[in-house]
Amino acid sequence: MKKFLVILMGLVLALSVTACSGGAAETTQAQTTAAQTEAPETAAPTAEETAGQETAEQQTEASAETEGTGSSVLVVYFSATGNTEAAANYIAELTGADLVKLEAAEPYSDEDLNYNDENSRVSYEHENPDAQNVELVADTVEGWDTYETVFVGYPIWWGEAAWPINDFIEANDFTGKTVVPFCTSASSGLGDSAELLAEMAGTGDWLEGQRFSSNVSEEDVQSWLEGLGLL
Repeated sequence: MKKFLVILMGLVLALSVTACSGGAAETTQAQTTAAQTEAPETAAPTAEETAGQETAEQQTEASAETEGTGSSVLVVYFSATGNTEAAANYIAELTGADLVKLEAAEPYSDEDLNYNDENSRVSYEHENPDAQNVELVADTVEGWDTYETVFVGYPIWWGEAAWPINDFIEANDFTGKTVVPFCTSASSGLGDSAELLAEMAGTGDWLEGQRFSSNVSEEDVQSWLEGLGLL
């Protein structure tokens, strides 16, 4: 009898261990399935998405290449009283040109520009050519090589181009450029001012210059540009 009870208890114990093992296996399998469901694999990009990315990259590269592209026309000028500046602004507006103002390192005051005073700065410089080498704040222009047409403006002083413009003319190479001189004056004509600047430059295709009155108007400038075929 005792032997029978021992065998029976052994069978019950074995069945309990088997049941526990099966439950643990089921629990492990369920956890694995849940983990796979929560963390799916990242889908590979479709051909359409890849093409869209490449197109966006190409557009970005094209923008970078064209960024900063400016006009091929430049208007550069020196103006003492604002008259030449007015003409320069009209030219730039009508042609879409870039505009650069030249300034003397030592600016001219109203007293300096009084040519009726023999002791004024401009009178002294006129009488002493060595003093006409007027230094500019800057005598070169950024992107100079990209300009094909250059308008050069200045006032007329004693029948010639105001000498502060000379520093710019001498400092730059006009090779391959069409140069269009223009000037303003109260009464004096163009004279030989444009031809003398062309000789000073030594390079470039210099067109015949144009003189405007001190009260130059936009209509005057437009008519001149149309005659040159530059509009």
